Amino acid sequence: MTVTQIDAARQGIITPAMQRVAEKEHKSPEEIRVGVASGSIAIPANIHHNALDPEGVGTGLRTKVNVNLGISGDLIDPEVELEKVRVALELGAEGIMDLSNHGKTQEFREQLVAMSPAMIGTVPMYDAIGYLEKPLISITPEDFLDVVRRHAEDGVDFVTIHAGINRRVIESFKETGRLMNIVSRGGSLIFAWMEATGNENPFYEYYDQVLEILHEHDVTISIGDAMRPGCGYDATDAGQIAELIEIGKLTKRAWDAGVQVMVEGPGHMAIDEIAANIKLEKRLCHNAPFYVLGPLVTDIAPGYDHITAAIGGAVAASAGADFLCYVTPAEHLRLPDVADVREGLVATKIAAHAADIAKGIPGARDRDNRMSDARRRFDWEEMFDLAIDPVKPREYFESAPPSNEDSCTMCGKMCAVRTVNTIMDGLVIDLGDEY
Repeated sequence: MTVTQIDAARQGIITPAMQRVAEKEHKSPEEIRVGVASGSIAIPANIHHNALDPEGVGTGLRTKVNVNLGISGDLIDPEVELEKVRVALELGAEGIMDLSNHGKTQEFREQLVAMSPAMIGTVPMYDAIGYLEKPLISITPEDFLDVVRRHAEDGVDFVTIHAGINRRVIESFKETGRLMNIVSRGGSLIFAWMEATGNENPFYEYYDQVLEILHEHDVTISIGDAMRPGCGYDATDAGQIAELIEIGKLTKRAWDAGVQVMVEGPGHMAIDEIAANIKLEKRLCHNAPFYVLGPLVTDIAPGYDHITAAIGGAVAASAGADFLCYVTPAEHLRLPDVADVREGLVATKIAAHAADIAKGIPGARDRDNRMSDARRRFDWEEMFDLAIDPVKPREYFESAPPSNEDSCTMCGKMCAVRTVNTIMDGLVIDLGDEY
């Protein structure tokens, strides 16, 4: 029988994954073990994912960033998706979610697990129709469980399961109404299945069986927020909160079954609601790690939603969110291309890092201090190496080379840093000749 990370932690055992996370986080292995045992830290680490370099997600740790990608029915090109994977790994994404919903999803998923040191997540519900080759209404609860089992056997480290959208939540949603209704893809499919069959959500009704599968392979459950708000108007409404209450109950049941938990959150939300939502999730879900999409702080910036999400992500993470899902400039418009993935990931990494500085995460500011020192010394190569994205700053600098190495073309000889460096070095400036 598999002993999961949380099983081991509760038995006082420090696993190699806990040891590795402790090294990365500048913490003692015992601190990590205690966090895993309590559920406030999750280490998604499927026993079949041999390429994994484990990461911890949760209280007191660096904010982690996830990249979504995958094969779409309209743009079927696995090689492009693999190039996105390479960009994500190059820029240091800690998580990659394969949201493929067309074609040979299993082949792509297995290739992704085999090559990626980052943790891999999936949404089995997306894969159900294609994998089973059945119309939605014909899929049985056992069919849904089979898809979860397949993903677990393939080595994914966490799965999004929309188990919280049960009959009580749907009743609340129907009574109160929404401007954007349900925007979660997985949530909408489950809602449609429930309405068509008249049955309870199979992931809720057969939750214990889902947990048995996940425990067998040490897969972390990321409890999906089917009722996440898809616009600012719907944020923090009855449907969202009703589901969050159910998710809190499901969190404890998962921990009791020896399965690690992350909780997924909104969505679209005004800045002034974000901190309260983080506190609410931490309270109702017993301090389980919180994984948020954005949140996007305005709805009128298509083409720039990586910025609206980065603003919300920085606020959310500084308030206690643990895991940020990136949003690209293509959000709401198309499947992101490779350039979109880079832009979205860099924006989200900036948000996560800014939050880590605000939270006082050990060592978070060290890289900033080294960058400042390199800037003072005009060490351009070191600046590029320290940058979150080393490619764009080099391209910008080299596109307009300065006449002096100790300046850029913005200020030239009038560079403040250059002027003060010269004075501090004890040199005399001829203000007439120099300027």
